[in-house]
Amino acid sequence: MKVLIDANVLYPTVLREIVLGVARAGGFSPLWSARILEEWARAAKKLGAGDEAVARGEIALLRAEWPGAEVAPAPEIETRLSLPDPDDVHVLAAAVAGGAEAILTQNLRDFPARSLAAEGIALSAPDPFLLNAFGEDPDAVRDVVARVHGVAERLAGVEIGQRALLKRARLPRLGKALAG
Repeated sequence: MKVLIDANVLYPTVLREIVLGVARAGGFSPLWSARILEEWARAAKKLGAGDEAVARGEIALLRAEWPGAEVAPAPEIETRLSLPDPDDVHVLAAAVAGGAEAILTQNLRDFPARSLAAEGIALSAPDPFLLNAFGEDPDAVRDVVARVHGVAERLAGVEIGQRALLKRARLPRLGKALAG
């Protein structure tokens, strides 16, 4: 399944690493556009120039790991689409251009079901998307979350509860499922 990942899922780090970890484990094929990646870099810049540089390095690594994941929507696709927030049309256009079956975003309100259904594209927030992936391959998702959790603890230099980490990453239902 091809899934277009919105910038608000690629940034912050913990969420991105879990989502892309599931992709690496074969859960889905990720897609994004250059504009989505640029939005991620600009969001990181708000924290400081160093954070933008780190984001741009991570973006370069993603492009190298998934050379076919970046899609460029044709202008005629964007002009025929309409969403409540015109700034989000590029996301739907990229999904259409890439043949995505779904868009993964935190901004569900900005993508009305009727607009996406007309293009044959589903919509999901990360928590239910990853909960579904957990249902399909619990061991893979458990392994991905354990790796990300370990890295987060090592970088923080303190113990962080896995469920607390997932809650901060806006993945409370996944955290509950993993704890149960």
